[in-house]
Amino acid sequence: MQTIWVNELLDPADLLYACIACCDEQQAKDCNQSFLAKLTPDQKTAGWQVRMRVVPSWDEVPSGALKLD
Repeated sequence: MQTIWVNELLDPADLLYACIACCDEQQAKDCNQSFLAKLTPDQKTAGWQVRMRVVPSWDEVPSGALKLD
């Protein structure tokens, strides 16, 4: 089974704003930290979210994601 890390930036309505997927755990953690660091205080207050999850297949990665292999 392949492990794919998916980082998602979601707007206050839970709509996917940005997504990066990769197979390297450290790269995924770095991406997650970058997403978090770039959220402004206003975005945080408004309800923007950063989510990292693991999926077993590229078929489960959102179609608009930047896919790093």
